[in-house]
This record gives sequence, structure tokens and C-alpha cells, in this order.
Amino acid sequence: MEVLWQPDSDSLGYLPEGPVECSRGRISWVAIQHGPEDSNGSLNLLDPATGTNRSLALPGRPGFAFPTTEPDVFLVGLERRVQRVRFSDGHCRAESDEVDVGVENTIINDGIAIDEGLVFGCKDLDFAEHKAGLYFWRSRDRRLFRLRDDQLCSNGKVARRDSDGWLIWDIDSPTKTVVKYRLDPVAGTLSEPEIVLDLTGLPFFPDGMVAGRQEASVIIAFYNPEAVEAGEVHEYDLVSGDRLATWLVPGSPQVTCPLLWQSPTGPRLVVTTAAENMSVEKRSQYPRAGAMFVSDPLQG
Repeated sequence: MEVLWQPDSDSLGYLPEGPVECSRGRISWVAIQHGPEDSNGSLNLLDPATGTNRSLALPGRPGFAFPTTEPDVFLVGLERRVQRVRFSDGHCRAESDEVDVGVENTIINDGIAIDEGLVFGCKDLDFAEHKAGLYFWRSRDRRLFRLRDDQLCSNGKVARRDSDGWLIWDIDSPTKTVVKYRLDPVAGTLSEPEIVLDLTGLPFFPDGMVAGRQEASVIIAFYNPEAVEAGEVHEYDLVSGDRLATWLVPGSPQVTCPLLWQSPTGPRLVVTTAAENMSVEKRSQYPRAGAMFVSDPLQG
């Protein structure tokens, strides 16, 4: 993979996540926080054709952002609520109740949009207790359903509809597993988890995840805090558990989230990477950390 775009500030490269394809070939993404002591982040719009990135500072830390049918409007998981954010002027309006009521030191992290709303999880900011929630926010009545209350760092999610509703594949990063649930969006309930991928033998942590190139595959970005030459992204078959493909991300081991991007030359894999928690010395060894990378055009 090669660099698609390099932030011109350390703040935007500290913790980028959640790339999503928008209109006119643009990619939206969030900078969860702008530094180790910063409690604010931003919503960003990258135009790969021009290399131009527009950034909107937010009043808190965003875990995800999804474009809506309204031009210029995004649904953003911001701190402990789903917010409707207008990119042009930064206007925010709460769309949900507060998450994790009665639980301290958690915020919204990764999520996925489905027809009926959003499925998203939270993380414990200390990465110490399994106390963060997994939620379904239903758009038609703006109702928030808590599905689980035992997450540590809820990350990548993939959803597929079938005749009985929705299948959800989910990562809670420290477990190093991918589990499958069935979501009932009418009742707002979730089945018991079934482990479909056991990644505990790998020396790094699964982070973001998207649907893969095949009907039963997923692409997972891996966050490696160790000093290695390259980060890794894998594609897995959900039925057999086999690894189907590996992409190396040179000079940036902390890979956070993947995106299958429909580029002008065909589908490509785009990933965000992070400089989070790197010392000054380590940051000098990884000048590409925090950049967005892109693959060559993908075959089917």
C-alpha cells in the first residue's frame, strides 16, 4: 500500500478512524482526539482527487460519522450521544439519549449504519473494565436500546440483512475475536454471541472491520503498538476462518480502520492509521503514522 494522504498536523494524525465513502468520490473520516491530553476531535472530508481535506472541529470526541440523505449532514457518535452535525457550520443537535448512564469514563467508539438506524459500541477510556455498552439507535423513533453492557473497546462492525432480520459481526478489540449476533430491530434485542473468528494467536489487535470482497468475508485492520516495519490488514472467510488476503502498510503499524473505496480506477482498499501514544522517539521512526493509505486496484 502507498500513502493516499498525509495530515499536515500532528493533531489530525493522532487517532484517525472511520473512513466512509461519500458523494463525488470523497471520503469522510473522524479524528477521535487531537492529542493524548485532548478531549476534542474533528469530522473531516477528504477529496482524494485534489488531496484537499476539510476539517470541522467538534465539541468532544467522535467515534464514528455517517453521511445522511441530507447534503452536508452527518450522524456522529460524539462522546455519549448520537448527534446530527451540519458540516458547513458545525451545528450539532442531539438525536439520542445519553449512553452508559450510571457508568463513568466511557465514550462512544465504532459503529455501523443499517436501514433502521445505527449499531455502535463504547469503550472504557482506561481500557480496564468490561463496562461499556453496545447499542442500537433506531432512527424512526430515535429510541436507544442497550444490547450489552460488557464491552471494553468496541470496534469494527459488519451488518448483513437476511430473511430474519440482521446479522451483526462485531469486534471487542481486547478479546481478539469476531463474534456474530442476530439483531431484532423491532424489539431492539440481540442474540447471544457466537465466535466466528478466533484471532488470539496474532500478536496484534483487531480494530476496524468492513464487509469484504466476497459475500461471506470481512476485511480487518490490525492495531500493532509494537515497533515493526509494517502494519497489517487481513481479509477472512467467515465460514472457514481462512485468511484470504494480507495487505502490508509500510511504516505505520497502528492501522485503525479499512474502507473499500470505489476509486476512479476501480475498487481499492483505503485504511486509516494512527500515531496514538507514540513517544517523540518512536514518532520519528514512523513519520507515516497517521497517514491514510491506499492499495492498488483490487481484483474480485
